[in-house]
Amino acid sequence: MNRPLDWNIIPIGQALWLQELESYGPFPAPNPGGGFCAIATGQGGTAQGTQQLSVYSDYNNIDHAILRRIESNVYREQTVGAGDVGDTWSFQFDAKLGNLTGSSTALAFIKTLNPSAGYALTNFVTINTTAIPTTWATYTISLPIDATLVGQLFQVGFLCNATNYEGSGVFYDNIHVFKSAGTGVEDALRAGGLELRPASPNPFRTSTRIDYAIAARGSVDLSVYDITGRRIATLFRGTANAGSHAATWDGRSADGRLAPAGVYRAVLQTAAGRQSRNLVLSH
Repeated sequence: MNRPLDWNIIPIGQALWLQELESYGPFPAPNPGGGFCAIATGQGGTAQGTQQLSVYSDYNNIDHAILRRIESNVYREQTVGAGDVGDTWSFQFDAKLGNLTGSSTALAFIKTLNPSAGYALTNFVTINTTAIPTTWATYTISLPIDATLVGQLFQVGFLCNATNYEGSGVFYDNIHVFKSAGTGVEDALRAGGLELRPASPNPFRTSTRIDYAIAARGSVDLSVYDITGRRIATLFRGTANAGSHAATWDGRSADGRLAPAGVYRAVLQTAAGRQSRNLVLSH
């Protein structure tokens, strides 16, 4: 049974969101003007009504003119509590393509961030909205809540990346955030198409097992990256059948050397999206 979070249905037209660019923010949204997002009218169908949320780049940032890429985020957040463990939190919305052009890209996302570790990103679950149709469709992404997430920030939102003042708009509406008690892997797969599960053991000294599942046969890349974004090891790259799979990382880089102790990220990428989880290697 689906149960609402405190901010289950997010009304279009109310300043209930936050917006930020990587180098400043956050501040309330939506707001009219050339930065981040605004309320649009006349873009909805029967299910969307008269107002929609248009999300786009920060065109007030003059770095557009010198061809720097501008990443803008529009999001809401909530702290995960101990009572949430075992639930799956889902983010559902309607979307259609706006004036996104050129090299601009857009995502819808679930993020978790750990305030106790400098707000390190611990999960990043996405749907690529760069090339969605110009007609409305409904999308859902989900994240199972485990004990490692207690006290962390859970964010849902929309991101765009643009430069040179290229168009980057995507329309969103009917935004829901809900949780399902005891939701299994199958529900998460139906919602998002893939699931990267917590590694075990973690932290680890010699090896750790990383389980994942995909809803449909297709191309899979499961790799380990360091905190600078450099690929350390490729655990699996190829075609995999639908269902559950597992890989093991022995703490070594691609050249066979033992990686330094520290924090790494396991990243699962398929056509359905991208998910990541932190790994802690100790010696």
